[in-house]
Amino acid sequence: MLEKLLVTPAEGLSVVISTAALYWGFILIIRVLGQRALARISSPDLATVVALGAVIGRAALGYTPTLGAGLLALVTLFAMQAMAGQIRRFTLYPRTLNNVPWLLMAGTVPITDNLRRTHLAEEELLGQIRLAGIRHLTEVACVILETTGEISVMRRGIPIDRKLMADVRGIEHLPEQFFDDSPQ
Repeated sequence: MLEKLLVTPAEGLSVVISTAALYWGFILIIRVLGQRALARISSPDLATVVALGAVIGRAALGYTPTLGAGLLALVTLFAMQAMAGQIRRFTLYPRTLNNVPWLLMAGTVPITDNLRRTHLAEEELLGQIRLAGIRHLTEVACVILETTGEISVMRRGIPIDRKLMADVRGIEHLPEQFFDDSPQ
């Protein structure tokens, strides 16, 4: 019974190394493929995210999962998360681990180059706009694919603070009329 709960030192080391390697490998893949890989825009996206979790979990725990291995993997994941946070906080290159947000639509105009770069179809973009409660494209100021894979839809009517858009790629496509130029 005890062997189903505990891990040997060798198994523990294997769990820690596997979990850390899978974590950083996953970060690298997401960094290369972009945040679209995490988006839950379509059914295949959701299936991919669920499958990724299952594959990483199974691979990290080894051939015969135990409670000890599971706890060790969790501690390792949280340690890697803390390490990634410190890297983002103290590095000269804050974008080392993070993707950048992308402007996908400026007013009523989809930015096809950015849609292509982020692996999004215009139909998926329109679906996300509908989910935001937009009834007519003239209501849209801009649409942004965030670093998390989520899509933000900003409405017309209230000017946008430039500071909110400072790190968005493709912002040059957004007409000046959408910005708040009042003194801060």
